[in-house]
Amino acid sequence: MANTTWMANHTGWSDFILMGLFRQSKHPALLCVVIFVVFLMALSGNAVLILLIHCDAHLHTPMYFFISQLSLMDVVYISVTVPKMLLDQVMGVNQISAPECGMQMFLYLTLAGSECFLLAAMAYDRYVAICHPLRYPVLMTRRVCLFLASGCWFLGSVDGFMLTPITMTFPFCRSPEIHHFFCEVPAIMVLSCSDTSLYETLMYLCCVLMLLIPVMIISSSYLLILLTIHRMNSAEGRKKAFATCSSHLTVVILFYGAAIYTYMLPTVSVFYTILTPMLTPPPICLLRNEGMVGLFRKISVRFFKLFQYLLSLSFWSLFLPFVSMVSVFS
Repeated sequence: MANTTWMANHTGWSDFILMGLFRQSKHPALLCVVIFVVFLMALSGNAVLILLIHCDAHLHTPMYFFISQLSLMDVVYISVTVPKMLLDQVMGVNQISAPECGMQMFLYLTLAGSECFLLAAMAYDRYVAICHPLRYPVLMTRRVCLFLASGCWFLGSVDGFMLTPITMTFPFCRSPEIHHFFCEVPAIMVLSCSDTSLYETLMYLCCVLMLLIPVMIISSSYLLILLTIHRMNSAEGRKKAFATCSSHLTVVILFYGAAIYTYMLPTVSVFYTILTPMLTPPPICLLRNEGMVGLFRKISVRFFKLFQYLLSLSFWSLFLPFVSMVSVFS
C-alpha cells in the first residue's frame, strides 16, 4: 500500500525511508553505542583543537588557521548525518522528508568538496613555507588566508548547488527505501524511474574534476617541496621540513584513501563519514606537533587546578552550616 501511494504521488514531495546500518546488524544496540562514542570523540577532539588554536596567540599562523578550518568542516560534516541516524534508532523512526533529505545532501556535498580544496590550500601553504621562507609573511598574509578559506567553502558549495537540485527534481516512482544511512546522491538516484545515465555520467565527471584539481595542486606542491628538501645541505633543515609536512600528508592520505575505498566499496562509507573526522586532524596535529602538545598540557593543568579549586569550595561548603551554628551559640 505504501509503495502504491508512493508511485501515485511521485511528482510531489514525499518522505523517504532510511534503512540505515542497524537493520543489517545482529547487535544494533552495541553498534549504536559505538557510533555514539565515536561521534562524541570526533566532536570533542575537533572542538578542543579549535579552542587550543584560538586560545594561543603563537598558533595564529596560516598553517593553524587552515587546521582550525579543517576541524570546523569535520565538526559540521559529522553532525550532518550521525545525529539523525542515532535519533532514528532511539526513537524508532527512520523517515526523512524530501526537503530534509535535500538539505542533508547539499551539506554533505558542500563539506566534502570544501575539504578537498582546503587540503590543496594547506599544501600550497606548506610549499610557500618551505620553498619561499623569506617571502612567506608577504605571500601568506591574513587576507590571503581568508581568501583561500572562503574560496574553498565557495567551491565546495558549487558542487552542492549543482547536484542537489537536479537530483531532487527527478521523479521517484520506486520504493521510498534508501539503502543507506543518509541521503547520498547515488543512493537517491537508484529510486528514480527515469533514465539518469547521462546525469550520472556528468555527476561523476564533476566529482572527478572536484577531486582531480586539488590532487594536482597537492602533488605539484609536494613535488616542488621534495626538490627543495633534496637541495638542502643541512640535515636539521631536512628533518624540520619533513616534520612540517608530515601532519598534512597523513591527513591527505587518510582523506583520499578513505574516499577512494568508500566509492570502490560503498558499504564501508560509514568509515569515511564517521571515522575520518575523528582521525583527522586532532590526533595527528596533537601527536606530531610539540607546540600543540605543550599547549594542551598547559590548558589541561589549568582546568585541573580549576577543578581542584571548585572541589575544595564544595568540600568546605559542607562545613559552613556547622561554622554558622558555632558562631550563633558562641
